Amino acid sequence: MRILHDTGAPVFLTVHADGRRRYRYWQAFDPRTGRGSCYVALPTAECEALLAAGRITLGDPVADPARTTYRVRPVRKPTAPARTARPRAARAAA
Repeated sequence: MRILHDTGAPVFLTVHADGRRRYRYWQAFDPRTGRGSCYVALPTAECEALLAAGRITLGDPVADPARTTYRVRPVRKPTAPARTARPRAARAAA
């Protein structure tokens, strides 16, 4: 989930024509380590479990003959209001 929340590393799901599914993100080049500039695969089973649990959602598909690609985003739960409004009767009495 940490990678899914990182806006600097967008995650994608690619569904190939044969049905194979692959979750991946782009790892930027790190000059300090000399690594990066490549796609990194995420564990498919864990991502599928997050999708089934409603913790991630898929964006609009981009399709070509060999595959369909979706942007993967975390589902943001609505936050509770900082304070709750008083009922109308209580406001009128005050």
